[in-house]
Amino acid sequence: MESKVKRFVLFAFFVAIELVLMLTPLGYIPIGPIRATTMHIPVIIGAIVLGVKEGILLGLVFGLTSLFVNTFTPTITSFVFSPFITIGGISGNFSSLLVVLLPRILLGLSAGLLYRLFNKIKVNENINLILTSITSTFLHTFLVLSGIYVFFAQPYSDARNIPVAGLFKVLLGVVFTNGIMEMIVSAIIVLFVVKVTKPLFKRGKKV
Repeated sequence: MESKVKRFVLFAFFVAIELVLMLTPLGYIPIGPIRATTMHIPVIIGAIVLGVKEGILLGLVFGLTSLFVNTFTPTITSFVFSPFITIGGISGNFSSLLVVLLPRILLGLSAGLLYRLFNKIKVNENINLILTSITSTFLHTFLVLSGIYVFFAQPYSDARNIPVAGLFKVLLGVVFTNGIMEMIVSAIIVLFVVKVTKPLFKRGKKV
């Protein structure tokens, strides 16, 4: 019973961090027409510390905060992440929900599974944390940008005033700028936070 309470309190703590990040400039950092994010970091830490199920739920919270931010403080490309936004005659739709939610849910899933896999094959703990952080962050970035390319290539290109033929290069540029920065920051923070806090509690059983 005590273990379940501890897990619930810790899960609530990670949700609270997500909400605090959402409500401050630290969660979604405007860089031109796009936003860099640190919201993936609590999801990865939660998935590592608590397990796959909690990672998925924290990923869902991440997606919902992104939906909220892009609906109420939109940029010129927020229609990609919110079906409730119309900007310059370009509207979001059901595909916006897929882009805003699915990659974040899979972020929590992948982080939990990767940490479990690397742990099972006896990878060094520090290397495990770094690999899990970098790989799951890259997967998240790849899925978001792929969703934009698949579902919104033309309207996204129009919104950013670029030829649709050049969109792939633009999105690839995001991977090598924002994406790499997010991977590095994630690896450093996840490694530090997990190593400092892990001795304070026993990791619950995987679910």
